[in-house]
Amino acid sequence: MAWFKKLFWVGAGLAMGGALAVFVADELKTSRLQSALWHDLARDARFSVDAGPSDAIRFPRAGPYDERLGYRQLPDFIERLQRQGYAVTRQARMSPRLIELQEHGLFAPYREKNQAGLSVRDCRNEALLHTRVPGRAYERFEDVPPLLVSALLFVEDRHLLDAQPPQRNPAIDPERFAKAVLEQALRTVSLGRTASGGSTLATQIEKYRHSPQGRTGSVGEKLRQMASASLRAYQDGEDTQARRRQIVVDYLDTVPLAARPGIGEVHGLGDGLWAWYGRDVREVNRLLADDAEGTAPTPEALERQAAAFKEALSLMIAQRRPSQHLLGDGEGLARLTDSYLRLMAEAGLITSSLRDAALPLPLHLQPELPPTPRPDFVQRKATTALRTHISTLLDVPRAYDLERLDLEAETSLDSEAQAVAARVLAGLRIPAAAKAAGLFGPHMLDPGADPGPLIYSFTLFERSAGANLLRVQADSIDQPFDVNQGARLDLGSTAKLRTLVSYLEIVAELHANWSGLGAAELSALAPSPRDPLGIWARQYLLGTKDRRLAPMLEAAMERKYSASPGEAFFTGGGLHQFENFERSRNGSSMTVREGFKHSVNLVFIRLMRDLVRHRMFGGATDPERLLKDPADPRRRELLSRFADHEGSAFLVRFHRKYQNRSAAQAEALLLRGLRSSAPRLASVLFTIEPDASDARLEELLARQLGRGAASPRELKALRTTYASLSLADRGYVARVHPLELWLVGFLRRHPGATLADVLDASAGERQEVYAWLFKTRHKSAQDRRLRELLELDAFAQIHRSWQRQGYPFASLTPSYASAIGASGDRPAALAELMGIVVNDGVRLPTQRVEALHFARDTPYETRLEPRNAKPEQVLPAEVTATLRRALLEVVNDGTARRLKGALADANGRAIDIGGKTGTGDHRYERTGRGGRVISERKIDRSATFVFMIGERYFGTVMAYVHEPHAARYRFTSALPTQLLKSLGPQLLPVLQRSGCAGD
Repeated sequence: MAWFKKLFWVGAGLAMGGALAVFVADELKTSRLQSALWHDLARDARFSVDAGPSDAIRFPRAGPYDERLGYRQLPDFIERLQRQGYAVTRQARMSPRLIELQEHGLFAPYREKNQAGLSVRDCRNEALLHTRVPGRAYERFEDVPPLLVSALLFVEDRHLLDAQPPQRNPAIDPERFAKAVLEQALRTVSLGRTASGGSTLATQIEKYRHSPQGRTGSVGEKLRQMASASLRAYQDGEDTQARRRQIVVDYLDTVPLAARPGIGEVHGLGDGLWAWYGRDVREVNRLLADDAEGTAPTPEALERQAAAFKEALSLMIAQRRPSQHLLGDGEGLARLTDSYLRLMAEAGLITSSLRDAALPLPLHLQPELPPTPRPDFVQRKATTALRTHISTLLDVPRAYDLERLDLEAETSLDSEAQAVAARVLAGLRIPAAAKAAGLFGPHMLDPGADPGPLIYSFTLFERSAGANLLRVQADSIDQPFDVNQGARLDLGSTAKLRTLVSYLEIVAELHANWSGLGAAELSALAPSPRDPLGIWARQYLLGTKDRRLAPMLEAAMERKYSASPGEAFFTGGGLHQFENFERSRNGSSMTVREGFKHSVNLVFIRLMRDLVRHRMFGGATDPERLLKDPADPRRRELLSRFADHEGSAFLVRFHRKYQNRSAAQAEALLLRGLRSSAPRLASVLFTIEPDASDARLEELLARQLGRGAASPRELKALRTTYASLSLADRGYVARVHPLELWLVGFLRRHPGATLADVLDASAGERQEVYAWLFKTRHKSAQDRRLRELLELDAFAQIHRSWQRQGYPFASLTPSYASAIGASGDRPAALAELMGIVVNDGVRLPTQRVEALHFARDTPYETRLEPRNAKPEQVLPAEVTATLRRALLEVVNDGTARRLKGALADANGRAIDIGGKTGTGDHRYERTGRGGRVISERKIDRSATFVFMIGERYFGTVMAYVHEPHAARYRFTSALPTQLLKSLGPQLLPVLQRSGCAGD
């Protein structure tokens, strides 16, 4: 009985084992159970996209594909954009099953993109930029030549497209998987033994797309790849035939094939053929399709087919070790390719004639590719600027990385208007086009002048309810540089607009402070006699019955100033004289309104002086007492500030002079300008080298004077006398600025010290060298420097006002000359100021990007749109109304009168145009004693018109020329004004076409 029971259990075990074996064999052959299981798991792994931010979304953690397309970085992008005023308006919602699968470590199953990249679209949804990576890809399985499909399957996955069973799991090849498991088991016994991976095409795609660094680092990672590939295969049903055909396309389009300098990472067979063989994939497809037609090719055609096929086959083989095969000498790859050619012929996949034609052909890797066509920067100017703006928004500095993101940007640009402007500006280099635009004539281009060296720029915005929309941004520089935003230019009298704004702003402040006071209270006010604006405002309010702001502003525009150039002005630490452009104005006395309309320099120099004096003496700090009373404790504090400020300015200059020089070179440079004597040399030496020996002093005297000291006693006397002097006294003896002496010594002890190091270390020395200034017997010298500091503080207040209105720079030149352009400006910043004027004193954000749409049609899809900041009222509406009237007068009867009536609406009515002209002439002058100009060099010349057109449009137009050409041109702002007159009628119909409205 015992033997019968044993026999029964053995038989039962064998039967069960046999049944299990039959079941496993049948399952591996038919995939019936796993197809149902995987489909059930994947069926509910879906996503949808809905309005607002989502809490049902998970982003991938690693993987080259997710990194390249930006999916992994999306949380960082969203957070960064939200800090800059963007908000999520639409986002994907993952189903609970999809979230569950991801949280268990699987890759999200969805239809992944083989091509993606940055798309930039204009306000009419027209493409401005459309990058796709990889650039060459198959759209459908039917587009792939059958010969390439056969080759790929032979090399990588021979049963992938087997018709039976239709439920076949493409993630598992039973034969290869069993072989891989056996080899891995043997490898654990024999450490030197190699083992194959057993990967199918489906699991390879999961690996190089989503596994960390595109590699299989463990058995667990391999199982994750297989499970994720299985989910993806069965998501749409149990029949995987269509999905398996798509796997072929996915692999051919995206397989990584190393990276080539000058190209970057190479993905897909199409890009691989171009990068590694200089071969167009369309040509390869045509040659291999000819082979599929069944007709015998000519010998020449066969050789071309063979070369194309061998190169494609080599890339399929190279993907296993792409860097080794493609970046090396290629010999190993050639041998492997030849081996596969023979095997494929033996298997009947290729003809013997194709094999024989291909075997002798060499593989010429890394051929010299044709040069990339130079982009037309003029035509792409706005697109380049937008791409740079997006790069800054996302903090993705490299264009290479930005253009690989799966991102669509919707912008405010009008591509049709942009194309018109770019075409016109580019054409102005040709004399005939410049003549047709009317650019030759008085105050423009002289007859026979070459228009080629001139650069033109044009920026146009359209106002909308919540933002200023950029419509056109063009210039004629055939370089990536954007003159509208990237340069600090002397834009001349356009600064008079900023000065007029500051003037009217002060009038509005005085009105706000005093208009509510009664007559007695007003009479009791005592403005400083040095504050002309305060005195005028008090008198005006005492004498008027209408105390509204608007009439007071109009009265302020009627205040008169002399236009005479006969006065010298002490400003910016020196005495300056200024001239008018039109000498006929020199004897005039005119209103602010007339001075602005005709752009009279001396009117605005004197107006700026009044602004500065008001900021100096019109406040509550009582600077009059400060200047009169030498015992005022504030004097010492301000003088200490002056010493620090002026000392720092000298050290900046000296550091620039001596940086990157050795100790010996710095000493030689210092002594070069010294009129040598023993006391002076001793003062220099004991400052730059306090511990210098008598022998060192003797050597210096002998080298510089041709003789040493007469005796050791003289050496000792020099040391005793000059080593003990203060830094200021040694500088006085040497006739060298003491801070220059100190700096040379500091750099000797601290070679390579930065300017910041120098300024940090010299705080005490800066005060020490100005110690004389703190003595009360020098009151007049103190007063002069105190006035300079008070002027600096006044200009700092004016600068803050300019910054509120979009002035782009961190400082303002502290000189009355800032009223006529000495501080520089940018065309784009002037346009922003004009936007404030057009929008009744409200500063609206400038909007270039209207939406950023990431990862469309994926589980990570996210759309962000700007949520404009609350509009900021930076100027009273009454001020901007006064400014608009003044700007209209410039066109109606001033320096831009050639534009009067230049534009008309659809009904033929003239459109109001206003603006401000400006001409800047940047020169470098060398001066001698007494300020006499020894020589000068014209560095650049610019002419600008900042404008508003009707109630919707505003912007800037500029002409600019740089040395060495600048000296040949005498144009004024008449040139850009005429350009707008020529360009405006071409642009206006395009801008007003439907589909791109601002409101």
